[in-house]
Amino acid sequence: MKKIGMLWFLCCIAFGHEHVFAQDPNFHIYLCLGQSNMEGPAAIESQDTTVSTRFQLLATVDCPQLGRTQGNWYPAKPPLFRCNTRLSPADYFGRTLIAHLPDSIRVGVVPVAVGGSKIEIFDKVQYRAYLDSSATERPWMINMANAYGGNPYERLLTMARLAQKQGVIKGILLHQGESNTGDKAWPGKVQKVYADLLKDLGLAPDSVPLLAGEVVNQDQDGKCASMNAIIATLPQTIPKAYVISSAGLPAVPDKLHFTSQSIRELGKRYAVRMLSLQGFEVKE
Repeated sequence: MKKIGMLWFLCCIAFGHEHVFAQDPNFHIYLCLGQSNMEGPAAIESQDTTVSTRFQLLATVDCPQLGRTQGNWYPAKPPLFRCNTRLSPADYFGRTLIAHLPDSIRVGVVPVAVGGSKIEIFDKVQYRAYLDSSATERPWMINMANAYGGNPYERLLTMARLAQKQGVIKGILLHQGESNTGDKAWPGKVQKVYADLLKDLGLAPDSVPLLAGEVVNQDQDGKCASMNAIIATLPQTIPKAYVISSAGLPAVPDKLHFTSQSIRELGKRYAVRMLSLQGFEVKE
């Protein structure tokens, strides 16, 4: 009887722990963050408007016009981020994954991104000072952040915790850097955001792959192409960081944002890398 009582006590402790969930190991969750090239800069075209129900979106904002309520899962039909964003690399990341993974596996994305923002917007301590300092110069960015309750990191964390109740976080996708061009401290700033997320989600340090995309490449006369040399150093700071090449991907005339076709290809490149990390070899 004493043994039964002890087992019951231990079970109560285990199931009362905030990081123990009834997770489906076949529901793979990916957190997606960054600035405009992540949130969706490119036109949504007819080929983008249908998607398998195996690819799911956790709505991180309310979008009544899209029939979405924050905190609920929906088929991942673009736009994935805010109500009026467009095509994101996350779109074709998820589509490519489910095309190559077993049918039993579903993929879900948790998207939070703010166009024009520095990585500081995702710093759980410094974000407020960054937003306050940007209010006069970039009021439009403040409005974007306000869609996430004025704290993009906290919204991402809250939604990620909700996603953990359903599935297992398998990776983090980052596309950010244009607004930090020339900032050699950027890898360390990314590392802090990454470490904070893992700690706050109850995940072991350096346990989750971080895929970071290059900005528009020098071969396309990218305005911020010099940032790619800094992005290339990220794996020196984060052991599980992997850089996704933007080589050969055309940009729109501003030389900052990718075309729709480039966004699709970039998303596929993210997916091919993630699949390779999971033991699936896919020809690009």
